[in-house]
Amino acid sequence: MPVFKTPFNGYSVKFSPFYESRLAVATSQNFGILGNGRLHVIDLSPAPLGPAAPHQPITELIAYDTADGVYDVAWSESHDSLLVAAIADGSVKLYDVALPPASNPLRSLHEHTRELWTVDRPASVRTFKEHAYCVYSAVWNPRHADVFASASGDCTLRVWDVREPGSTMIIPAHELEILACDWNKYDDCCIATASVDKSIKVWDVRSIRVPISVLNGHSYAVRKIKFSPHRQSSMMSCSYDMSVCLWDYMVEDALVARYDHHTEFAVGVDMSVLVEGLLASTGWDELAKASTTFSSPIQFYFCPALQFRQSVGFVPSMGWECTIRKKPSFHFPFGSLLTCQDMVHAWTHRAIIADMSRYGGPLGHKR
Repeated sequence: MPVFKTPFNGYSVKFSPFYESRLAVATSQNFGILGNGRLHVIDLSPAPLGPAAPHQPITELIAYDTADGVYDVAWSESHDSLLVAAIADGSVKLYDVALPPASNPLRSLHEHTRELWTVDRPASVRTFKEHAYCVYSAVWNPRHADVFASASGDCTLRVWDVREPGSTMIIPAHELEILACDWNKYDDCCIATASVDKSIKVWDVRSIRVPISVLNGHSYAVRKIKFSPHRQSSMMSCSYDMSVCLWDYMVEDALVARYDHHTEFAVGVDMSVLVEGLLASTGWDELAKASTTFSSPIQFYFCPALQFRQSVGFVPSMGWECTIRKKPSFHFPFGSLLTCQDMVHAWTHRAIIADMSRYGGPLGHKR
């Protein structure tokens, strides 16, 4: 199995929506408490031709160093070389992997800190502030272009419509902090939440009195969850218990598989939208391992696509999530970005890349 080493702790991993084998990995020094960060863009080598043939090493395409830790990363779905990173200093930085490191970042957006303020920075399109504590996750609805959800340490899940002045729905989903949420890719009314209470709950926003499913199996806080882009009832999760789990929330015995390949906290997961069965996870180990596994039409396989190892452990009290819109909206165009800390900010490529003629204009698409 190929091994990729990084000097810092893994925080987030995301597959490229354009290239099957390309991933971005966000890392932070000293578990994100203090120190530098590094954003890696890597390419997974193809599997060997036979059992005796050696794997080729993972190729690091490019890496970007930052003065502060990198907590999250998201690929653009309108430009194959653009990605954004959430930085510990409160900034959101835009990178172009087609350009040399000296030309990056292309833009640094700064609104998530109360200590730093610059009058000449590009402003966010809109700020959504209702949560009473840290916002750990914000995700666009995959079918409704004006709708997104946010999960917070105030124990609530809120659903927002950008056409409305405030949130349109408040779900007291857990009794302890909610660390992650994700929409079902096949049911626009279905959303899942993950909490410090060690559980995952699946909700139907049309009837929020009780969850439609409660998934128990982790022994510590559930840090991230991700619905499958290929199967309606499948999702994966990672936890501070160092495990990654696969679930089918529509059956009674919902836990499909449990993988204990991490030796420190597992904090990030992702599923490839291009290759069914290709999954990635990242944690606080100091080694990275990669392999590719493809699923058959009737069985869903797990691939421990990425692992990280570090030396000490700490759970930060502040989390980040940056999500790029997948559908156009009259109010927020294709490529709009959500970021969160103690509030949610919405950004648009119109402000971010308005002056970049090489991308075909403010909202030029390469697809």
